[in-house]
Amino acid sequence: MGVGNVVLVTGAARQLGGRFVRRVQNDPRVGRVVAVDAVPPEHDLGGAEFVRADIRQPMIAKVLAQHSVDTVVHLDVTGTPLGSGGRTQVKETNVIGAMQLLGACQKAPTVQRLVVKSTTSVYGSAPRDPAVFRETTPVKSLPSGGFAKDAVEVEGYVRGFARRRPDVAVAVLRFANILGPDADTPLAEFFALPVLPTVFGYDPRLQFVHQDDVLDVLVLAAFDARRGTLNSGTFNIAGDGVLLLSQTARRLGKPTVPVLLPAVTWIGQVLRTAGVMDFAPEQIRLLTHGRVVDTTQMRDTLGFEPTYTTAETFHDFARSHGPGLLPPARLAAAVDRVAAAVPPPAAGAAGTGARR
Repeated sequence: MGVGNVVLVTGAARQLGGRFVRRVQNDPRVGRVVAVDAVPPEHDLGGAEFVRADIRQPMIAKVLAQHSVDTVVHLDVTGTPLGSGGRTQVKETNVIGAMQLLGACQKAPTVQRLVVKSTTSVYGSAPRDPAVFRETTPVKSLPSGGFAKDAVEVEGYVRGFARRRPDVAVAVLRFANILGPDADTPLAEFFALPVLPTVFGYDPRLQFVHQDDVLDVLVLAAFDARRGTLNSGTFNIAGDGVLLLSQTARRLGKPTVPVLLPAVTWIGQVLRTAGVMDFAPEQIRLLTHGRVVDTTQMRDTLGFEPTYTTAETFHDFARSHGPGLLPPARLAAAVDRVAAAVPPPAAGAAGTGARR
C-alpha cells in the first residue's frame, strides 16, 4: 500500500472488523491499515498490520501516536461476547474501551476522522414509541441495560469528544439489525433457533441492514467527502421497508410458539443460562414492540443508498441458512388457517403490537 490515509480499525478479531479491514486496504485512498483487538483474529487480515492491544488500556494512545493515525473506525461496540468472554467483558470493552479510545484520539493531533459503529437499539422498544424514529426523535424510555444502554453511553462520550475536538469529523452510524450469510448478531442467533418463541398478541415490525451494505457505508463515512468536507453527524442505517416477525418465520420455514410475555422472559433466561444465545431483555422488547427508523439523512446528507432492502437482506440470510423444519409455502398456509380460527386477543394488547 502506498501513500494515503492511515486507518486504525478496532474490533478486528470479529467478523465485521475482519471483513472491513480486508475491504478497506484495497481502497486507493488508504496507505496503511492498523487492525487492533485484544485477541488475535482467527481470520485473515490481508496486508493489514495487526496490533494486539486492549482498547480498555492506555496502550491504545501509543498505537495512535506510533502509526500517525488520521482515520479511526471504531467497530468494537457490540452485543455479543467474543470467545469465552461474558457480558461483563463486553460492557467493559464497549464503554470503558470507548472512553480510552476517545481519550487517546483527543490527544492525537494526527486524527482527522472518527467513525463509530452504533445501533438503532439506542431508541429502545416500548408500546408508546413513535411509528418511525428519526435521529432527532426524543427517546421516551431510554434502554435500561444490555448492549443498547452501552451504545447510549458510548454515543454520549462521542458527543463530548466532538465538542472537545471540533476539528475532527465525527460520524456515528446507527445500524438496524445486521443480517447476512456471516452475521454474528443476537438476532441472527434468534433466527437460527429451530422454533421461534414469540410474544402472544404481538407481531412487531422489524428492519434489517445487509452486512455488505454495512461495509459500503463504513467506507463511505470514513473517506467520502461531499461538498468538499467529510460528513459529520448521526445517521440511521437500514434497508428500505419492513418485515413483520410472522413474515420472517414463514420465510425461514420455521414454526413459531406464541407465549405470554412472562414466559418469553423465562425462556430468554433459560437460553442465556444454557449458552444457546444471548436472549437479552432488550431483544425481548424488540420482538414485542419492534422498531422502525427513518433513513432520510442517510440518503440526503451522507449520500448512501443501500443495495439491499430489508426483505432482500432477510432473503439472503434465510437462503444461506438452509431450509427450516417446514416448507415455507405450507407453513404460511398453516399459519393463516390457525390465525383465522383463533379469536384475536384483547384490543389493548394487539393494537399496539400489531403495528410494530
